[in-house]
This record gives sequence, C-alpha cells and structure tokens, in this order.
Amino acid sequence: MLKKMLIGLMASVTLVAGAAQAADLAIVSGDTGTGLAFLRSQLDKFEAATGHKVTVVPMPSSTSDQFGQYRLWLAAGNTDIDVYQTDVIWAPQLADQFLDLTDAAKDIVAQHFPSIIESQTVDGKLVALPAFTDAPALFYRKDLLEKHGKSVPTTWAELETTAKEIMDAERAEAGNQDMWGFVFQGNAYEGLTCDALEWVMSNGGGQIIEADGSISINNEQAAAAIDRAAGWVGTIAPDGVLAYQEEESRGVWQLGNSVFMRNWPYAYALGNGDDSAVKGKFDVAPLPAGDGEGARSAATLGGWNVAVSKYSPDPEAAIELAKFLASPEVQKERAIEQSNLPTIEALYDDADVLAASPFMANWKAIFQNAVPRPSAPTKTDYNEVSSMFWSAVHNTLSGNGTAAENLEILEADLTDLKGNGW
Repeated sequence: MLKKMLIGLMASVTLVAGAAQAADLAIVSGDTGTGLAFLRSQLDKFEAATGHKVTVVPMPSSTSDQFGQYRLWLAAGNTDIDVYQTDVIWAPQLADQFLDLTDAAKDIVAQHFPSIIESQTVDGKLVALPAFTDAPALFYRKDLLEKHGKSVPTTWAELETTAKEIMDAERAEAGNQDMWGFVFQGNAYEGLTCDALEWVMSNGGGQIIEADGSISINNEQAAAAIDRAAGWVGTIAPDGVLAYQEEESRGVWQLGNSVFMRNWPYAYALGNGDDSAVKGKFDVAPLPAGDGEGARSAATLGGWNVAVSKYSPDPEAAIELAKFLASPEVQKERAIEQSNLPTIEALYDDADVLAASPFMANWKAIFQNAVPRPSAPTKTDYNEVSSMFWSAVHNTLSGNGTAAENLEILEADLTDLKGNGW
C-alpha cells in the first residue's frame, strides 16, 4: 500500500516545464513534533520526484506569532521564503503579497470543498491552496463517563455538572488529585478567539462582527456565555488554563488528568499514541450548545493552506510545491498519519482513511456547525479585531471586570477601529 501511495505521489508531481535547473525552495511551518516530521517526509518525496530542494524554516506554534512574522517578511519583500503555510483567516490580510493560483490550480480546484476554496479567494484571486481543514470537537473520556453512569453532554450546563461530579469522584475515590473536569485554550492569543467565538455563538450571541460589518458582540447572550466560561477557571478547569494553548491542554488531557477537552483533530491521533495514558479511552462529539435564544453547537472553522510568495525567485517551482502539498495523495497520507481533516470531499469516503481514522465520520456533523471568524468583513483589520476580542475575554476569565463591562469597552474600541475602514 505504501509503495502504491508513493508511486501516486511521484506521479502527481512533474518537473516544471522549461525549468533550466532544480530550484532551492524554502517553506515556513509552525508544525512541531510528528507534524513537522510528516511535512519533512512529504518534502523528501517531492525532492525525489522533482530534483528541487526544500528547506523548512520552523515557526512558533502560536498562530498570532506566526502571522506577525509573516507580515514583517512580506512587507520587506523577503525573497528567502517561497511557500507560506497560512491559517484560513489570513487570506484577506495577505492577498496582495501572494501569487494568484487560479490558473495554476484550475485542474484541481473542483476536488476541494467549494466553501474552503471560497475562503481562500479574495477579489477573484485564489490566494492559497487548501492543505487540510479543521473544526474542533469535545474530546471526552468514554471510560469515565461509563464508570460514573454519565452521558455525553450536549449543553454547556450539562458539561459543567458532569465534569464537576466526575472530577470530584476521581479525586476522592481514585486518589487522582490532578484530575480536572475540562481543559481548553484560555491564553490571550488567537486560540482564545476561537474558543470564545464558540461560547458566544453557541449561546445565540452572534459572531462578534456580522457578515455585513455590523458589530454585534455587546449583547446579553454573549456576556452570559463568557461569564459562564469565567466560572470554569479554578472550579472544573485549573487556574493555569489562563495560559494554555492547544499543546498545554493536550498535555493535561493526554496524561489522563481531564474528563473533557476542547481541541482540534490533530489531538486525536496523538491521544491514541502508545505513550498516551488515554489511548483507546476517549471519543469525540460536537461541542455543547448554550441555553440562550438561538442556542446551538458551534465550532470555529480552522484549517491550513499553502500560498506562494510573489517575491519567490522560483515561482514556478514554488507553485508545484504548493500543488503537491494540496494534492489528494498528500491529503490522504496526512489524514491517515496525522488525523488532519482533508479538504477533498472524496477522501471522507476513502476506505483507507476511514480504516485509519474512523473518527473522521464524526466530524461531518461537526462541520455542519462550523462558524467562520469575522476575517472577511474586517479584512486587513481582522488581526486587531481578534486581539481586542481575546483581550476582553481574557480579562473576564481572569476576573478583571465582568463580561458586560468588558464587552461594552470592546464595542467602543471596535467602533473606533471601524471608523478607519470596513
């Protein structure tokens, strides 16, 4: 099977027509651990098939830090980086710095989910090719729920109650004083925007800024959702959750010290690794709903793409690399080995993918509840909008004012920012 896949991978990559010589390319990536090793393995295959050489330039795992560095490099016209791995929300902000891939990718675009291609298209320009998509889920310890006679929570209120009861019981009966009920991403960074958007949207509180550009965040249902989350800190979640990003949350979970976790699909394969204390003991479900009017499950749409810098000295070779990393063959291997969700619809029915990652069938329901961050209406101001939002939420989680107070200030700040654009 691996030999067959390798042949398919090599067949999907052709030497650039008219290229005088092999190119030396560089790609930036925030991947770590097994993710970085997987990327390197794919690049080795690309090199073998094309004769090009590709260097990986490591980036911080924080998407906020990555974005800041990208902007500096691109603003300076950096010619050292050819291909950028980009978050789904960055297309409107970096579109002018990337090549239009519309013509180069016209033969493969139809394979991808239309909504994801649309998310990477700005003013008719295809800014980046999708590599994999993302939507978070509620990870739950099925063994502990069964042990304590509990069902998977479908509302945040149910999660609070179930998390507290099992946490207390495990501490008292099993002697695990490190057990917590729920871990999530509470640090002041883009990840908190994702988590908090889910809390707000799931409680009928809107999308921070709506598609028409109107500022909607300052409302009672949004405030109630954020205040509820603040109540988790120090009760069902550790105080340290205020500094957690994805990996810190996964660390607690994978040691067997949390009943529930909010995280992205990558954590599924790692949680079932041989070094994991929760291997075979967990499953995933859609994130809970709130209890306000219009309450529903909500999962922030994520995903990563590959874009070609307009400053690349070897644009044709760089485009070939981008197409390779977005290809069905690489996406299939990524789904099997890394549990990353494909952007190619056919792979969700692929027998090999489902055999290796049967949980992907569960993500279809999660994707039905996916919510985009407001990057489209705010365009180049999105990063500042998100920073203002996560700061207001982090203040509330930290006990620095109520959600109502912080959202009122946030609305005023967003209104001032909107006066300069969108």
